[in-house]
Order: sequence, then structure tokens, then C-alpha cells
Amino acid sequence: MTAKKRITAMVMTALCLGMLSACEKNEAPGSQPPANTATNAVTEIPMETETGAETNEPAASEKPDEAFTVLAQELRVPWVITFDKDVVYISEREGNIVKVDGSNMTRQSVHLKKSVHGNGEGGFLGFLLAPDFANTKNAYAYHTYEENGRILNRVVLLKQTGEQWDEVQALLEGIPGAANHDGGRMAIGPDKMLYITTGDAQQRELAQDLNSLAGKILRMALDGEIPADNPYPDSYVYSYGHRNPQGLAWNAEGVMFNTEHGPSGDPGGHDEINIIEAGANYGWPDIYGDAEKEGMVTPIYHTGEKAIAPSGTTIDANNRLLIATLMGGALYRFDPAANQMSVVFEGEGRLRDVKIKDGRIYVITNNTDGRGIPSKTDDRLLLLNDVK
Repeated sequence: MTAKKRITAMVMTALCLGMLSACEKNEAPGSQPPANTATNAVTEIPMETETGAETNEPAASEKPDEAFTVLAQELRVPWVITFDKDVVYISEREGNIVKVDGSNMTRQSVHLKKSVHGNGEGGFLGFLLAPDFANTKNAYAYHTYEENGRILNRVVLLKQTGEQWDEVQALLEGIPGAANHDGGRMAIGPDKMLYITTGDAQQRELAQDLNSLAGKILRMALDGEIPADNPYPDSYVYSYGHRNPQGLAWNAEGVMFNTEHGPSGDPGGHDEINIIEAGANYGWPDIYGDAEKEGMVTPIYHTGEKAIAPSGTTIDANNRLLIATLMGGALYRFDPAANQMSVVFEGEGRLRDVKIKDGRIYVITNNTDGRGIPSKTDDRLLLLNDVK
């Protein structure tokens, strides 16, 4: 099916949503804070934010007519926002989890059986509370590690005990990794399955290899088992042909979307919005942009030669996507019904994730990842005040 036909069908059925993606060429490797080097190691932290220590700084701050309220600051390369009622949890790439409870911020240690490897874009990335977190205190995490000279990624089940998290079980290991293109987004779909994005690990041919977990969107049951209705027998692979997918979201009708970064070099840009269907091939590295090839799906939207490096995404009450962007340095909104993209918030540098809770929009900056220009208070959790 051509991109034009799919777009028309989506608008007519009110199933269409959009996302804007960007390519990792704009995320050229840069220096980063060191990752934990031993399973239970904790990176040295200033006294007021030591692991497990609670502080009243930073309290939420707001000035009249400001565009946002600062809920937390001095985060270290934060990656994802997740909520337990009014408590916010944020993963940090070096291997900690920050708990923000009102004006109190606590940096909690994570005890893993394999150490976090934080070189380049890797590290402690995806983090997601289990649906039964209130009772079990369980969560899911995706992190990079090194084994026998290889960079890999794994999905693990964690359990919160007091002010720390302990690995309970490895659910999936051996996902190819690299300095760049590690994917790492996790989300629980309407079907109550866990979806995980993986990058091509800078080996583009792996995205087309159904025997590899690289360059894929994976699907597993919450206990780590392969669902019987996955498109490929005895395989976690749900879709393939992805370069470095960074966003996952579902609309009210259960249609699944992803954002991903387009090619590096010349041409660049061509970042994608895709509607994800079970078993589909999204073409990388064979096609990108408007190119078509039999058996491969072209994106419903791409950015041309412009790149904004999208990361986390969410869907608002009006069926529009909000997309945090790194290179773009802004929060974008895409309205598929109007085929219109607009910037709704900017000026605070790189944005890594966005979430909506109770109608309010939360974002985290990502200026401390070695590619931004951090202020003394970066990185920060922001509650946006005036996004309509």
C-alpha cells in the first residue's frame, strides 16, 4: 500500500496520528558522564543528591507567566519519565533512577547482575513501571552492557526495595548494541504486551535479518515469554527494517505508531513516522523517504532532508502526537487531520521524553549527554504551563 493511500484511509477513519522523527547523524558521538563500572557500583554524587538521599531541592519553581514549572533539576542524562500516581520516576543513563515526590528528589541506586555500559548512546535507557507496581513494586528496564568484548542490550525485571532497585530476572539478553543506535524505548500496548525498540547497532544489514534482534520492534508477554500470536514463530520480532526507533504510542483506537531516525550523511534527515503492523518490514536500509520497494512499507510521514532527532512521544486528548526532539530542541505537535506540524515549546535545549498526565504535559531536557550545552541546573524535569 502506498503512503498516500494509507494517509487517506487514516484520516477518513479517524485512526491517523503522526510523529516526526530525526536521524542520528545529528547525534554525533560526544562525551558523557561515566557509567557504573561494577554491578553494585554507584557513581560519585554530590552530597545533597547521593543515592538514596532525599533532599528538598529542587522544589518546584514557577514565576508568573512562565512557560513551565521546574519540578526537578541536576538530573544526569535522563532518558524516560514514568508515573506512579503523582510520583515521578526518571531513568538516568549512568544507571540510577530518580524519584520526584512533590518537592523531594531522591536518587536511587539500581543493582544489576550485569553492569551498565554507558558509552555513546547506550546506558540505562528504557524504564517502565509494571501495571501491578502498587502491589509488586516491579518494573522493567532496558540497558546496555558489555560481554566478551561485545556491546549488547538486555531487558530485565526490577523490584523496588526501599530506596533501591534490584534485578529480579533477565527477560531477554544478547540484543546487539553499539556506541550508537541502541533503541531502548519500552511501552505496554493496549494488548497488555511489552514492546521494545532496538536499533540497528550500526550494522545496517541486521535490520533486515529476522534472525537478529537488532533494528526491530520486539513484543513479549510481561513474564518475558514469546506471545503465541507473534508474527514469526518462536520469535520476539514484531516488526523489522528499523534504523533507530525512539518513540512508541497508540491512539484511542489501538493503532500503533513509532518515530525513528533517518539516514546519516548525504542525504540526511528523512526521519520517519510509521504505523506499525505485525510482521511488516519498514525498509531500512533498502528504502527511506518516499522510496518504495515490494514487500516494504514506506513511512506515512518523513522530514525530507531536515532532521530533528525525535525521542519520546505521546498522544494528546485531541488525537495529536507530541514529540520530544533532541536536534530539534523543541516539542513538536503533529495533527494528521490537518497534516500540520507545529512547535509548541522550545528554548530549553534538547528534549528527551514527553508524557501527559491528567491533561498536563511533562518533559525532560537532555543537555548533559555530551551533545548539548547544559546550564548549571540541567538536566530538568519541566511541567509545561501554557501549551494549548
